[in-house]
Amino acid sequence: MYTNILFPIYEELLHLDKNLKKMIGAKNPILYAAAEHLFDAGGKRIRPAIVLLVAKATNKYKIISHEQHRLAEITEIIHTASLVHDDVIDECSTRRGVNTVHKTFNTKIAVLAGDFLFAQSSWYLANLNNLEVVKTISKVITDFAEGEVRQGNNNFNYKISIDDYIEKSFYKTASLIAASCKGAAMLNNCNENVQNQFYLYGKHLGLAFQIIDDILDLVGSNISLGKPAGSDLKNGHLTSPIIFALEENEYLYNLITREFKNKEDTESAIEIIHKTKALYKAQDLAEEHIQAALNALNNQYPCEACNTLKLLSSYITNRIY
Repeated sequence: MYTNILFPIYEELLHLDKNLKKMIGAKNPILYAAAEHLFDAGGKRIRPAIVLLVAKATNKYKIISHEQHRLAEITEIIHTASLVHDDVIDECSTRRGVNTVHKTFNTKIAVLAGDFLFAQSSWYLANLNNLEVVKTISKVITDFAEGEVRQGNNNFNYKISIDDYIEKSFYKTASLIAASCKGAAMLNNCNENVQNQFYLYGKHLGLAFQIIDDILDLVGSNISLGKPAGSDLKNGHLTSPIIFALEENEYLYNLITREFKNKEDTESAIEIIHKTKALYKAQDLAEEHIQAALNALNNQYPCEACNTLKLLSSYITNRIY
């Protein structure tokens, strides 16, 4: 289904895959191998796809410029760098169906590979020669760090609110999608109102994407997640379904307080969450953000690219089924 949705930019995404490895071009063979390892594992390329679609939607002739192609590639490199660091912090052993970089090499190489990818993305970003785009995208890298610190500070904190969770999710996931959408519109010299509309589209789409990911962590398989199911829970990341479940079942407090120390604690927690309305409430929250994303598009761009952006919204919520 996903591949069918992106048919209008199929060629562009093939070109992007070829370019990613050329762009990392590390002189050090170990660094290159570590970065290449992740790109070989694939991934859905949702973020660059959105950039390419916004680029088309905001261009009178539906043409994607060289700079916008490059922005799509930069977006994927930044995302990939963040995954390398996330996997180290969360001690994940698999990602996208293959061993993580730190599992294949070691933690030191993984941290350096993530740093290297961030540095490469910054270099290519500077070469876009557009100061406003540079400012917009470079803030994302600081947002990642902010999100990671907030998440770490709230591990096993059962007092975390939905607002705290949404704010952390913005920093960790939605910020990149929002900024890259705005950047694509900026490169077409769109006015500030149009830039902000696409920023809001990306922000709400990113938040919905994260909420669905968090639901899948409790109901999905390793294949649909790209990482082991239940890993967020084990690491003490209290996501929206868990926050909602805490409102209904107090026994969850005991499991969280003892940090799932007992062998069966994680399974017990998942079982409790399934017996509450938490998953439905989290799904409703995701739907609210999808609706906000669609409202931001506001039917002002009647074209194939914009229709595809709308279809992507449906795809994101349909990943549960």
